Amino acid sequence: MPGHNEQRLQAQWKTCFLLNSSNSNSLGESGSPLSQALLNYYCQECYFHHVRAAAEEALGRLGSDPVFHFYRAYGALRTGDVQEGIRQLESIKNKQEVSLCVIMALIYAHKKSPNPDRDAILELDTKLKEQRKTAGQQALYFAGLFLWHLGREDKAREYIDRVIKVSGGDKEGLILKAWLDLTCGKETHIKKAVKYFDEALQEGNDVFALLGKTQYFEIRQNYSGALETVNQIIANFPNFLPAFIKKMKLQLALQDWEQAVETAHRLLQKDALNLEATRMEALHFLCREGNIREVSLAGCRQLSTMQPLLGVSSLFLLVYCVCICGRNQLILQHTQTLVERAFNLDSDNAEFATELGYQMILQGKVKEALKWYKTAMTLDETSVSALTGIIRCQLIQGQLEDAEQQLEFLNEIQQSIGKSGELSFLHAVLAMKKQKRQEEVIALLNDVLDTHFSSLHGFPLGVEYFEKLNPDFLLEIIREYLNFCPAQPASPGQSPSPLLKHCASVLETVVKTVPGLQQAVFLIAKVKYLSGDIEAAHTNLRYCLERDPSYADAHLLMAQVYLAQNNTKLCSQSLELCLSYNFEVREHPVYHLIKAQTQKKVGELSEAIKTLQMARNLPGMRKHTTSSKAKGKRIEIDTSDRVAVFLELVEAHCLNGEPHEAAVALQDAIDEFSGTPEELRLMIANADLAIAQGDVEQALTVLRNITPEQPYFVQAKLKMADIYLQCRRDKKLYTACYRDLVEKLPSAHTFLLLGDAYMNIQEPDEAIEVYEQALKKNPKDPALASKIGKALIKTHNYSKAISYYEAALKSGQQNFLCYDLAELLMKLKQYEKAEVVLQKALDHEYVNELSSLMEDGRYQVLLAKIYSKMDKIDEAITSLQQARELQARVLKRAQTEQPDAVPAQKQLAAEICAEIAKHCTVQRNYEKAIKFYKEALVHCETDKKAMLELARLYLAQDDSDACQHQCSLLLRNEQDNEAATMVIYWSSSLSLFTTKMMMSCLCIYSDNYATLSRLIDLLRRAGKLEEVPRFLLMAEKHSSRAKLEAGFHYCKGLYLWYTGEPNDALRHFNKARKDNDWGQNAVYNMIEICLNPDNETIGGEVFENLDADIGNSTEKQESVQLAVRTAENLLKELKPQTIQGHIQLRIMENYCLMATKQKSNVERALNAFTEIVVAEKDHIPALLGMATAYMILKQTPRARNHLKRVSKMNWNPIDAEEFEKSWLLLADIYIQSSKYDTAGELLKRCLRHNKSCCKAYEYMGYIMEKEQAYKDAAINYEMAWRYGNQSNPTIDFSFNCLKDCKCLL
Repeated sequence: MPGHNEQRLQAQWKTCFLLNSSNSNSLGESGSPLSQALLNYYCQECYFHHVRAAAEEALGRLGSDPVFHFYRAYGALRTGDVQEGIRQLESIKNKQEVSLCVIMALIYAHKKSPNPDRDAILELDTKLKEQRKTAGQQALYFAGLFLWHLGREDKAREYIDRVIKVSGGDKEGLILKAWLDLTCGKETHIKKAVKYFDEALQEGNDVFALLGKTQYFEIRQNYSGALETVNQIIANFPNFLPAFIKKMKLQLALQDWEQAVETAHRLLQKDALNLEATRMEALHFLCREGNIREVSLAGCRQLSTMQPLLGVSSLFLLVYCVCICGRNQLILQHTQTLVERAFNLDSDNAEFATELGYQMILQGKVKEALKWYKTAMTLDETSVSALTGIIRCQLIQGQLEDAEQQLEFLNEIQQSIGKSGELSFLHAVLAMKKQKRQEEVIALLNDVLDTHFSSLHGFPLGVEYFEKLNPDFLLEIIREYLNFCPAQPASPGQSPSPLLKHCASVLETVVKTVPGLQQAVFLIAKVKYLSGDIEAAHTNLRYCLERDPSYADAHLLMAQVYLAQNNTKLCSQSLELCLSYNFEVREHPVYHLIKAQTQKKVGELSEAIKTLQMARNLPGMRKHTTSSKAKGKRIEIDTSDRVAVFLELVEAHCLNGEPHEAAVALQDAIDEFSGTPEELRLMIANADLAIAQGDVEQALTVLRNITPEQPYFVQAKLKMADIYLQCRRDKKLYTACYRDLVEKLPSAHTFLLLGDAYMNIQEPDEAIEVYEQALKKNPKDPALASKIGKALIKTHNYSKAISYYEAALKSGQQNFLCYDLAELLMKLKQYEKAEVVLQKALDHEYVNELSSLMEDGRYQVLLAKIYSKMDKIDEAITSLQQARELQARVLKRAQTEQPDAVPAQKQLAAEICAEIAKHCTVQRNYEKAIKFYKEALVHCETDKKAMLELARLYLAQDDSDACQHQCSLLLRNEQDNEAATMVIYWSSSLSLFTTKMMMSCLCIYSDNYATLSRLIDLLRRAGKLEEVPRFLLMAEKHSSRAKLEAGFHYCKGLYLWYTGEPNDALRHFNKARKDNDWGQNAVYNMIEICLNPDNETIGGEVFENLDADIGNSTEKQESVQLAVRTAENLLKELKPQTIQGHIQLRIMENYCLMATKQKSNVERALNAFTEIVVAEKDHIPALLGMATAYMILKQTPRARNHLKRVSKMNWNPIDAEEFEKSWLLLADIYIQSSKYDTAGELLKRCLRHNKSCCKAYEYMGYIMEKEQAYKDAAINYEMAWRYGNQSNPTIDFSFNCLKDCKCLL
């Protein structure tokens, strides 16, 4: 087997060299610079087996080159084959170019030998001093290179400086000097390195120099610059594999997983056995996807087939896998086998033995772990990691005294070895097992995290980062924290425990980095659940179960989440799924507890009591037995879970009217848990029982007995405060409880509780003072800083709030307050200042942090709102587009990095798309608006507003099928959605709109005047205006106040206007014109009636001659002037709030100008209409206005052109009136030109959309009369007379004349 693996490695290195040799023509006759760069790369990465085999391959391909002979010998030395290395070095010691480095290597080899030959070393040392005096440029260079690889930068610098001096600035010497400066760790030298690299690169691309420049950018954490340089290497040397490896690692450092994996695939295509690429694939499967099966079947299989002669390198290739695999047994078995192989080949290596001990711990094999740690200590008595492992085993086995002694010893030597997070953690575990005070244990755990995270500083995302992060260790710490967190979720409005916030912060870091680690996602779901954030818990659990449906613990927690959401059906389903995946869960009290809580929710109290009694009798529920065995498997039962069963039983008895049984159950619990921390929890429950029995004083007495030194003191004080407020209505004693809490346990959390209490009783001034004290204790808490600002706003002290926000931002520590400040400024209508604040917040360099992307998205959305308020629509749309792009990036990453944030981020993305769609609708770009509303529904399928607006847009596009489909989807989710129902009616064929449908509508919405007004318009278009009075009567009967309602008068006025009674309509509209909801529309209708009371075709000429005498009368002219003045006065009352409203107002103002019929006024109106059309080319009302102006100015051809443009557009209900007027005016023009057929088509279109259009029938009658079709003319005049409410004398005259003609015929 070893021989087979050696062949595989040889094949890998051969592939690499064959690829590199393809570039040799660009490097000179031998191609050795590229090969040497490859060997130097392997040396720096400590891949010495690679060095050895690669040099062997180069010798076979390029001939007997002493440089490659030297690399081969050096590889042998560093892999432990000292004698072979010495033999190979002896064979080339007389080669001039490598003479110095060979002597140095021989000295190094003899010193590494088990029995060093002192005489040989002295002889070689003397020879080195002699040859150094006369050595040539190449010999000095390779001597410096060798010393650099050994890590002796200062000595190497002496040789390289001589090379540069002798050669007058040799290129290779400059490059190596730059590398020396780069790797020495001194800032002054590092700054010079890039200058030397650039100087060398002026002579042409050099792969070794380009690699150095890449390294320089990495040290500076300029990963984009490093990536650009690596791409330069790949472009010039496309088969230099280390460049692809570098690129892959840099893409990972930039957190671009997709590109990193793609580069890994490219690398595997070039070299199918490449370890780094295989590792990257495994890392991706583990970290991003949590695909354990893929890792174990693909990655680990390939790693295990590689020869473990790679030594320590192979160990480091797999360590990351161990700490991020979630203790998966399959992965751990693979890694254990690989380390065992390495140990068998190097049985003196204490690191391997220590690693095996650690892996045994992860597998729960404590005895085997202890054996391996002791083996490691035997091999290396100074191994701190092995001793730490032994202490861990002792703590697990309960050998506390031995563990404490060992920890004391490590404490004494800690100054020399440095502070260790793992050591601090063992101190915390020991303190907890010895039942030290909670504050002491938590302080130790806090210290663990501080130490651990400080060690991560400066590391880019990569294998080493994952190893340092050690997610498994962090999850272990979180589990310890959770022992001190509340066992039940926080109540709505209650501030969660600061420990839960701390846990969430750590877990978010883990999940962001390793989203595939299911245990981390599960724990964050648990923390969110306990914090009262049920929705976030649900999202995280759903993410867990999508990837692993067999995760029983996740099903159990999901059941609790559904229970918190009052969804008992889904709760029961989750319990059943949990049981199906892990039958042993029925032995756990939590399963029965949740089942009983579900039964209690649905009123099955007797069944719940039986279930809880069954849980009480489970093994492990009594003293002295903390676990049970079911089929040989141990099930751990937490004390808090045991207590929860008793408490739930007490509550069930109370609800079932069994107070005596409840008291007995509670007393049993107190006896059972006497002397434990959970006893206090039972005391609080005892207080609840006393309150339920009406004995408030007894409850308070029980709670007063809980002292600050005891656990649950905070909960007891909160309960007391609640009793004082709810039962005694005493605000002073309510706040006194919180003040006492602050006095006894001063912390940021207790100050926050006191501040919230003041806010709860409407005392914001006191709350502000307390919040400020809390902020001093925890200046980095964003929630506290935000609360202060909001409290100031609540006191209406806006100037002080602004000053507070500005001061906080100026300090540079509270940048997250930018949003709050900008929002406040916007509400105060200080738009320019708000814009400046947000622009400043957005003015930063490119960021890739998910939290920063989320913040920028919020800023852009708020900025768009501000621009809309400032009427800067283009800027608003630009901001929304930028927000949309940011949200796309956020959603892509949040799916894996922060699953609980996905629903909120999807909602924000939907809102952004909907806002863009609104702007597009205002600009009448309906197709684009439809596109964005559809996108909004992709993000949020149940967004009712987006669905409704999309339906309306389909209606505007005359796509009734799509409109009705969208409405049916909306009604499926909300059956009584009035707006959707009305849109469906709009989109239905008007001839099919029956009285029955109208009745069913108003049976539901009989007093809803918004619906009634739409219905009246709809009936008008259906030609059924005679049906309206009955609906008005229904509205009157439904409410005695109907005749006082502005909505009713508006609807009545609408009906009267449509039936040709403008004076009565004006009277009713006038009663509605001061109303906030109906006033604007009422005023607009009044203006239209004033300007055109008889509903004539303004600008039309067909009936102009018939009315010429009346129109020219002095009385008529005075009446028109009065009407115009009335309209102008009414216009002053209009205060539009939207851009479209301002345009509508402008159009009406210009209709008033045209109504004067004065040429100057008409031309002014024409210019105004033209400006609107220039800004929005398909604005129907403006186009109609232009055409009307041209007709008044007797420029008929121009009017016709604009009207023809309107006639080619699709009808929509928004501009229905303007479409109708445009078609009538164009028909009038065609009738004047005797184009009766074309006019007739336009009139039929009018009647198709409005069967009550009196003017269309009148025009049709006129055409028929001209064509001598008197019978048809009479029918049309009769229809015009009917729908005109028999009020137009001209129509009556024409009709009677034709009736006479008909009789004569």
